[in-house]
Amino acid sequence: MIILKTEVELPKFKKKLGYRHQSLMIGSCFAENIGNYLQERCLPVMVNPFGIQYNPLSIANSLEQLMNRKNFTENDLFFSNGLYNSFSHHSRFSGPDPAKVLIKINSGAAEAYTYLKNATHLFITFGTSWVFQHKQSGKVVSNCHKLPAAIFNHNRLSVDRITEIWVPLIRQLRVINPNLHLVFTVSPIRHLKDGAHENQLSKATLLLAIETLISNYCDELISYFPSYELVLDELRDYRFYATDMAHLSELAIDYIREKFAETIFDQEAQSIIIEVDKLIQALKHKPFNRLEKGYFSFIEAQLGKLDQLRINYPFVDFNPLTRKFDEKIID
Repeated sequence: MIILKTEVELPKFKKKLGYRHQSLMIGSCFAENIGNYLQERCLPVMVNPFGIQYNPLSIANSLEQLMNRKNFTENDLFFSNGLYNSFSHHSRFSGPDPAKVLIKINSGAAEAYTYLKNATHLFITFGTSWVFQHKQSGKVVSNCHKLPAAIFNHNRLSVDRITEIWVPLIRQLRVINPNLHLVFTVSPIRHLKDGAHENQLSKATLLLAIETLISNYCDELISYFPSYELVLDELRDYRFYATDMAHLSELAIDYIREKFAETIFDQEAQSIIIEVDKLIQALKHKPFNRLEKGYFSFIEAQLGKLDQLRINYPFVDFNPLTRKFDEKIID
């Protein structure tokens, strides 16, 4: 048999993920892609409570703030371009009213703390080892909020710097939640604004830092999912990239999601997801005439299948799917 691709060996996770487990996703936009996949299939997951973050130091700062139950105040915000912003948060938290911004930030953090304490899995996706340090405060920021580049220092974290931050952080996480399993991954999305060579150095730094962390613990505590390697070794073609040639195409994202599901879901979750995926496909159905009686019969049949899933799996919250079917009826 002729083999036309290099297959990446997938990890054998000892601690599987399912509908009876909570998980928290934090990190780059790749974490959002996987997190959205879980949310669409009604798994209990919280995704990026601080918004998208790329570098290991900002992600570590966010987790420390969650564990310390930091309450953000107006002193933690700054005003720019008509909006109040936080250097610790993505711009989706920004707004013209500081009170509303703080409510959004602090309520999200409170929910995330509860998730973190009860989660079985924490998924961490590093995107880059390059950081922006605010010159005036000395703080490494999660988001520059389109402020002038001149007010930041741009540096690359070293392997030693990353590990010296994360070793005590992991210890602290295990104190708060002894059952927590950490899954690291490196985003396959290239940060070409830093330069092609600099991006490679950045990714190598992240991979070496994660390997060092894993070597300090057994695989029941920390694992690595090879999303970066899947793209570089199995999907060696620009057709798997978006038009900017840096982000991934939907086909590539779907491929990695399938590999992720294959290796980490328990048997029960895999069985449920087969049924949920059928309903998700039904949601994509576009009728010629929405007012046609057959279309409403089709929707009612899907809702009947959803009701049966509720009976079969009472521990699963299928409300996200219900809302989507309701939207189809309203539309």
